[in-house]
Amino acid sequence: MNAYPTAAMVARDFASLQGRVAIITGAGQGIGRVLAKAFAQCGAISVIAELNAAKGEAVTKEIVDAGGKAFAATTDVSSEDSVADMVALVERHFGRVDILVNNAGIFSTLEMRPFDQIPLEEWERVLRVNVTGAFLCSRAVLPAMRRAGWGRIIHMASGAVTLGRPNYLHYIASKGALAGMTGSMAREVGAHSITVNAILPGATFTEIERKTVTPEQKVRIISQQCIPRAETADDLVGTVLFLASDSSAFLTGQCLTVDGGATHR
Repeated sequence: MNAYPTAAMVARDFASLQGRVAIITGAGQGIGRVLAKAFAQCGAISVIAELNAAKGEAVTKEIVDAGGKAFAATTDVSSEDSVADMVALVERHFGRVDILVNNAGIFSTLEMRPFDQIPLEEWERVLRVNVTGAFLCSRAVLPAMRRAGWGRIIHMASGAVTLGRPNYLHYIASKGALAGMTGSMAREVGAHSITVNAILPGATFTEIERKTVTPEQKVRIISQQCIPRAETADDLVGTVLFLASDSSAFLTGQCLTVDGGATHR
């Protein structure tokens, strides 16, 4: 028996998500893939908004084969036209957009280096995907959410922001921007019963290879946590589903850290 809940176990507790249409960006792998499957397990329709078409289709097939509902939409979140096309496609198919999880981001492929050695092109690409992508997607879904008088926007930021982690300045800057955007965006859309919140995960280990994290570093990361085990994507599911559900109707503008107690703010 598992010592902690799996994503499937947690998903069963959120019946209010039944029939909701949830767009999860970057859902072809890692955290996004787990979240997409969890939404489907709640009876929601998971839209896999993924740049890699093959990965998006693969996750969609996983969900459908398990009896869930999913829809793949090849999407480049850094492109205004691509995002607009994706949202229009979703509305044509389902007539609504209820939930947006801004999960797509550049991280695992980045090399650790002092900020004065980060090439400008790399800096701009990270901010374009991680920040502008979230802005474009949030802006694109807003009309549908306003018409419905209901919506949930969830930004996946990072607990690394509160740690002041060095040698990833572009990544830290991008995730700090998402945290900052959350409160401001929440004030602009709250009158339409649309909530905006951010999750700051700790070091989350998935199937995606992270060459910059050695076994020794992984041990050190875990030793800083109150809960002394590696964080997985399953550990984020309950918080994401809560923020997407009716249970969080009066919670907005918040940044929730889910890192096993590595930080305390």
